[in-house]
Amino acid sequence: MFDNKEKTNIEALGEFGLINHLTKNIELVQKSTLKGVGDDAAVLDPAGKKVLVSTDMLLEGIHFDLAYTPLKHLGYKAVQVNLSDIYAMNGIATQVTVGIGMSSKFPIEAIEEIYEGIYIACEKYGVDLVGGDTSSSKQGLVLSVTSIGYANPEDIVYRDGAQEGDLICVSGDLGGAYVGLQLLEREKLVYLENPNIQPDLEGKDYIVERQLKPEARKDIVELLKDIDVKPTAMIDVSDGLASEIMHICKQSHKGCSLYEEKIPIDPMTYETAREFGLDPTVCALSGGEDYELLFTVKQADYEKIKFKMDISIIGHITEPASGCNLVSKSGNVHPLKAQGWNAFPADDQTIK
Repeated sequence: MFDNKEKTNIEALGEFGLINHLTKNIELVQKSTLKGVGDDAAVLDPAGKKVLVSTDMLLEGIHFDLAYTPLKHLGYKAVQVNLSDIYAMNGIATQVTVGIGMSSKFPIEAIEEIYEGIYIACEKYGVDLVGGDTSSSKQGLVLSVTSIGYANPEDIVYRDGAQEGDLICVSGDLGGAYVGLQLLEREKLVYLENPNIQPDLEGKDYIVERQLKPEARKDIVELLKDIDVKPTAMIDVSDGLASEIMHICKQSHKGCSLYEEKIPIDPMTYETAREFGLDPTVCALSGGEDYELLFTVKQADYEKIKFKMDISIIGHITEPASGCNLVSKSGNVHPLKAQGWNAFPADDQTIK
């Protein structure tokens, strides 16, 4: 992950020296950022808009494995998974703060790699890094990111607005991140048994990237605005499609019908899932970490979205008494179950 031949101990700089070292080249791009890093707190100006705030933590051994996660990718992912929550509210992210806890095993060069990924994400998504904290950690590497965004009051989309008859839509494709994780875990086990064997990831770039370097869907928020479509409810797919649509249905007091044949699954995801003896549909429903946007729209908006290449219509909202169901390719109806990510597992994370 980093070159120990040229490592510099963090103690050589100290906490404030490390912060200055990591943030000295920050360039602010958002007009709403009046003051960023360098004082006791950032100063932001929402300019009449509503403020959106979200925080996520990534913990070594729970959310990532350094055996196969490049540090630059980790920094990038830590930012983008947090921005995804702002986009899921139909807002635009503008600032982030980053907290990092690390043990003495990490030299400054390793922390620089993490921050390089953070800066790449900030530049790509047009957000300012305006603060954070650093600390020592005895429990492995910890990253905590808070994202801040803004939206006009009338543009904000919550989870509780879905209405009976609304169309259920999702961006991109699903299941790739979970199948990519299975591939990385397999290659890790092979390496542990024989370190002389190189990882066999050839031809699997897409699903590996879906796990290690997912992309928040700011472009979908911008697309919906361009075609004048405001979702009635929206959420990002971090815990799996089934779990997310059930969140929308529970908070909207509605049911749903999803159609298996309509769920977008990339061919590489499908083929690799089969190689692992997994059902690709289950991977899409319960895998998680795809960070696509799942949203509902009025039927009147069908003509506006039906030909948009990166949006799939996968079902519709029903009356609450119908419950949440999956209609299989053979026409059978199965109750949906949320079997995705659990933040407080009794044992290892698995899809049952």
